[in-house]
Amino acid sequence: MSEFRFKFKFRFKFKFKFKTSLNPSESPMEGCHFNDMSDKETITCELAVIGTGMAGMAAALFAANRGISVVQVGNTGGIIFASGFLDLMGVHPIKEKKRWSDPWAAIDALTRDVPAHPYAHLKKEDIRAGVDEFLSFLEESGLPYHRRTNWNVEALTSIGTTKPTYCVPRTMWAGIKALEERSPCLIVDFHKLKGFSARQIRNTLGAEWPGLRTTRVAFPGFENLDELYAEQMARALDFSEETREKLAQAVRPHVKDARYVGMPAILGVYHSDNIAMALEKQIGVPIFEIPTLPPGVPGLRLREILEQQMPRRKVRLFSKKTVFKAEHQAGGFMLHIGNMAPEETVRAKRVILASGRFLGKGLRAGRKRIQEAIFDLSVFQPSDRKGWHCRNFLDPQGHPVNQVGLEIDDEFRPLNSTGDPAFRTLFAAGSILAHQDWMRMKCGSGLAIATAYRAVNACLKMDA
Repeated sequence: MSEFRFKFKFRFKFKFKFKTSLNPSESPMEGCHFNDMSDKETITCELAVIGTGMAGMAAALFAANRGISVVQVGNTGGIIFASGFLDLMGVHPIKEKKRWSDPWAAIDALTRDVPAHPYAHLKKEDIRAGVDEFLSFLEESGLPYHRRTNWNVEALTSIGTTKPTYCVPRTMWAGIKALEERSPCLIVDFHKLKGFSARQIRNTLGAEWPGLRTTRVAFPGFENLDELYAEQMARALDFSEETREKLAQAVRPHVKDARYVGMPAILGVYHSDNIAMALEKQIGVPIFEIPTLPPGVPGLRLREILEQQMPRRKVRLFSKKTVFKAEHQAGGFMLHIGNMAPEETVRAKRVILASGRFLGKGLRAGRKRIQEAIFDLSVFQPSDRKGWHCRNFLDPQGHPVNQVGLEIDDEFRPLNSTGDPAFRTLFAAGSILAHQDWMRMKCGSGLAIATAYRAVNACLKMDA
């Protein structure tokens, strides 16, 4: 009987929602004119940014800061996979796994060895300026970051390894110092929270960090749940001062001689810096966050900033839309965007393509070749599908498929098969660019921000 009620309720809800999207005089079939958008007003702008990941977010920001009218399109779900670390350049050559403490020297070495890498199309002053502008935006939005301007730092991961990165949220900075000092430190995890183990961190680092201790506590207010999720905890800390006080009470007896306390990244979505300071005051020692396995709260914070701050900067954001069709016309591009089907038309003088690779659906892999999904641009790739991967799954050099993407000129315009710009006013930024393996090189955020900065400035020089 309960199964019957469930099916009936589901079908009724689906039909009701479908019907309410139609005009009262229409029948259900008459309302399904997915390709007829003649009654929709065309949205016009100077720049359309396709993509809502780090590169798309940066491109929309830089354009808005320069007074350009912007429409941004994309599904913001992918950005929640961000760890919160902003990598600039950490590893080169990949095969040797050489780690660099000086990211600027690493970029010099990289561009000498790989002259087709996107960084080779950039001046260092552009990289610096782009990163500075982006970090200022994050601080203004309530998510301050810390860095050592000319140096990488070693950051702690959720599995107890360390990685070189350039910049971390302020809520993670005490962890950088604790790791450097090897000070007595307590790592806290929580009953029923999966994907984060203080014991695993200690087992991995314990030999070189003898003052590392662990404890496990119950998260206040969620003791009766079968499973616990970081987002639940973060939102509870955002909106309940009582929850913060009870969390401090649960942790404080375990601190003892610890000079730092680390815990998973759960210190709120909107007020992480204030929550960290409040807990530090109550517990009595500096607190730091460690990113959990993705998707996680640090990425969620970035998504919330994107969805809140871009419209405030007069960016027209379509955060759950896809570009179904793009047409090149005199004076620019016509983009047909929507959710399940085209719903809106955007006319843009210029376009920045920051749609990512496979996860962002900027590239798609067919049986024989990899295609760019919107403009069918030429994609740099191995000549045969057999060349996409190495025989060894864990090959230290990575797989060739990790470096596929769009080749560009110095103005960051994608090139066609003859080596010329595919379109005069189409630009590209971020991970869709070829000749880089951002994950292994530890350069993802720097690459996204710096190439977006350069693409926007190139846009300003081009008349549609």
